[in-house]
Amino acid sequence: MEEEKVILVNEKDEQIGLMPKMEAHEKALLHRAFSVFIFNDKNELMLQQRALSKYHTPGLWTNTCCSHQREGESNIEAGTRRLQEEMGFTTALKETISFIYKAPFDNGLTEHELDHILIGYYNEVPQINPEEVEAYKWMTLEDIKKDIEKKPDIYTAWFKIIFEKFYEHININNESNG
Repeated sequence: MEEEKVILVNEKDEQIGLMPKMEAHEKALLHRAFSVFIFNDKNELMLQQRALSKYHTPGLWTNTCCSHQREGESNIEAGTRRLQEEMGFTTALKETISFIYKAPFDNGLTEHELDHILIGYYNEVPQINPEEVEAYKWMTLEDIKKDIEKKPDIYTAWFKIIFEKFYEHININNESNG
């Protein structure tokens, strides 16, 4: 099976090429990505614990799901596809903000992404894919913020960045749409 390719972009999110995912992470090249945040009617966020077999950040807690868009796929289409693949459900998603971050990992790889934040709502039990997800839980944003302060090493780098820079934005979106 051919390795999945990521979409290389410039800082304006304009596509400048395609590259195998591992090569992009080895070279720390900027590429397009998305992070999905699913809330329930109690204003809790569904967190996932990454599968222990993941090639980076195994076992760490993060947002509901995240991945990379495929060529020709919109942010919403990509988020919907990956939510089904990882968490076993779909729901309407909406685009909010995007930002660029760079995070090196212990294994020599680096995430350098233009990350699009997608938000949706769901109240059922997910059917998690054990190849992708070890566990899930619901937490309020305030409890997550406190937990990140106490135990930052159990969360992914991008999730901590989103919380540090965009907590108010995510919280405002959640409250105005819940």
